[in-house]
Amino acid sequence: MKLLAIDSSGMVASIAVWEDDLLLAEYTVNYKKTHSQTLLPMLDEVSGMIELDLNTVDAIAVTKGPGSFTGLRIGSATAKGLGLALKKPVVPVPTVDALAYNAVYAPGYICPIMDARRSQVYTGLYTFEGREMKTVMEQVPLSVADLAEKLNQLEAPVLFLGDGVPVYEKLLGELLTVPYSFAPAHMNRQRAGSLAALAAVLYEQGQVVSAMEYQPDYLRLSQAERERAEREAKQA
Repeated sequence: MKLLAIDSSGMVASIAVWEDDLLLAEYTVNYKKTHSQTLLPMLDEVSGMIELDLNTVDAIAVTKGPGSFTGLRIGSATAKGLGLALKKPVVPVPTVDALAYNAVYAPGYICPIMDARRSQVYTGLYTFEGREMKTVMEQVPLSVADLAEKLNQLEAPVLFLGDGVPVYEKLLGELLTVPYSFAPAHMNRQRAGSLAALAAVLYEQGQVVSAMEYQPDYLRLSQAERERAEREAKQA
């Protein structure tokens, strides 16, 4: 089984190639460039380095959301375009699940937090039994206060990771009563290698869709759509 994995759900742009339980290549950049500028050049670079014939991949794995609306659209369009051109299926992976997979084998609860602005995060809750990830709470938008309340009820240690950590670290410290820690820099952002590893599990389970059918899952309306809805509600 060979997978091409694409993650552009946040500030990070990441490409990986996975074959038979081996990470052949991973190219990850966390810098101030738009994903439309980086993803395809990164794919070209990776393909050249490992002499990859894209026709040999079995599927395209992509983070389906939540995340940056622009980033998700670019990643989804890239995955969809490649899938259609190569006649390959897509493995859609929830962004928060893929982020949690950075911490495979970690004890206790794993809680990714992605900044959703206005003191809200996209989050989920996971545990690992060996390499198998168990979902305790599926990915959802929550206020930081509501998340802290849920975690305090668990009365167990929590590991946080994601771009919401530097934004809400102080607030979490004020709200949490359970032991907690933060993942180190090399595992606290999206990585296509982790996405590919989880996608390989989902692929074996048959959780694929055609490139034509694939659509990202934003979990909530964009800011522009929310503001338009608020204006329309006031005018009604």
